[in-house]
Formats: sequence, structure tokens, C-alpha cells
Amino acid sequence: MAPALINANPVVYEKKERPARSRPGDGDFDEYATEFIDQLEIFDILQICLCEFTYHNIDIKDPEHPYSLEELKVITEDAIEVDDKRSYVRVTFTPTVEHCSMATIIGLCLRVKLMRSLPSRFKVDIRVAPGTHATEDAVNKQLNDKERVAAALENPNLVDMVDECLTPSYE
Repeated sequence: MAPALINANPVVYEKKERPARSRPGDGDFDEYATEFIDQLEIFDILQICLCEFTYHNIDIKDPEHPYSLEELKVITEDAIEVDDKRSYVRVTFTPTVEHCSMATIIGLCLRVKLMRSLPSRFKVDIRVAPGTHATEDAVNKQLNDKERVAAALENPNLVDMVDECLTPSYE
């Protein structure tokens, strides 16, 4: 018997159209220059994979559903704060239901994706949107405690689940 879904019928939204961004090799690209990181850059990191200079949508998938976090409005551009000068990024996400047991996994996926993509100078803060989860404080504490994150990433089952959520779908 298949396990019951936490949110069997999530609301699915249409993806927002975005302007094309410049890519390495376009125009006056300087591979040695420090790249400015902004809100849209972080959103792109969470949505797009650069594979041999070709962009593929690899939307981070919801652990329970075949939809991307963008389609479920779990992450939005407006919920990303970036201070490039202070090397700080905050991503606030909204679980689809307030008792979502996957909130910690979703937050861990966001953290791992940014850890793998951003320069190490960045401090990343992952948060549940205020008032959107029953155990918001506990989830935020888990997601932003270095020791807890390191311990989670030593668990092969959790790493497999995170990798599955980050695996390209190429649809």
C-alpha cells in the first residue's frame, strides 16, 4: 500500500515568463571577473542547470509530487533576499500545507543546491515563511544549524532524497 500524501491535491500555478539572461560566452564576458549575485541569479540557480553552456530547466522537485517548487509557489523570486557586498542570501519558502512533514527536506534541498552553486563566501539562510508551518521555529533551527545540516548530509537516505529532488528532469 502506497503511503498517504500530506497534500494529495496541491494547487499548481503556471510558471512565470522570465527574460533571457546573458550566458558565459555572450559579449564581453570576463571569466576572471567577480560575478555579481542578485535575487534573480539565486532564483535561476534554484531553477536552472548550466550543462556545457546550454541551459536546461531542472526545477527542484517537490518530494511528494512531480511538480517544481515554483509551480507549487513554495519558492518565489520575491522571497529571496541577496546582499552581494555582505555575501548574504536568504531564501524564504512556503510549504503547501502548514503541517507539511517535507518542509525540512525541501529546505535542505534549497540549502544543498545553493551550497553546491554559490561561492563559499556566501552565508545562506533558509527560512520557512512566518505563519506558514506548524513547527516553523523548529524547522528554521534545523535548516540553519551547521552541525544539524552536516549530520543530515551524512545520512545516505536523506542524501538520496535530496539528490532525487535535485535530479534534472529535462522536460
